[in-house]
Amino acid sequence: MVLTSIEGGAGRIEQSEEGQATVAEYLAAYAKGSLDALYDLGVAFSTGSHGCSVDMIEAHKWFNIAASKGHEEAAWCRADVSEEMTAREIAEAQRRAREWLLDGQRKVA
Repeated sequence: MVLTSIEGGAGRIEQSEEGQATVAEYLAAYAKGSLDALYDLGVAFSTGSHGCSVDMIEAHKWFNIAASKGHEEAAWCRADVSEEMTAREIAEAQRRAREWLLDGQRKVA
């Protein structure tokens, strides 16, 4: 899965080539067993680091996914970013997380 753009709460957020490479790198690391890679995606989107644009919906999504897989620090970060989000943004982040998790389960089956 390669993300080339993110539909953010305030419109379309385009990621730089560096941001796209970061997402691909972290997803590849997760595919090899690194749960921290999902947490790192949340950090990248919440801070705008590693070429990623700040996108709190995507940050919440990745923290949520990592937390659902047992990453304790991700659960704390998800709570922190939630404080800066509207209920609608949180609902969108949760929808994206469920969609990503379901897509992964379909690929495994």
